Amino acid sequence: MSDQLLGQDVRAREALVRTGRGAHREISHDDLQLLRLLATGLPLDSVARRLDLSERTVRRRTRAACDRLGFGTAVEAIVWAARRGLL
Repeated sequence: MSDQLLGQDVRAREALVRTGRGAHREISHDDLQLLRLLATGLPLDSVARRLDLSERTVRRRTRAACDRLGFGTAVEAIVWAARRGLL
């Protein structure tokens, strides 16, 4: 694994961000990996193949990650992660 990717994974484990109301958002390594692939613009079936998952599982995990992070769409979650240098 490259040093850059390793650094991103460390940041992801430590990505605990305060929002305006004191709430926290935490992103897991698996969530970050999923968001990285989605951010490339790959279709869901390609993302699923790369992660060795079904397309349905990718949809479910994307929804769960968005819910955990407090976003309505994957695009919002991707933008949030990108602005924090996690992607």
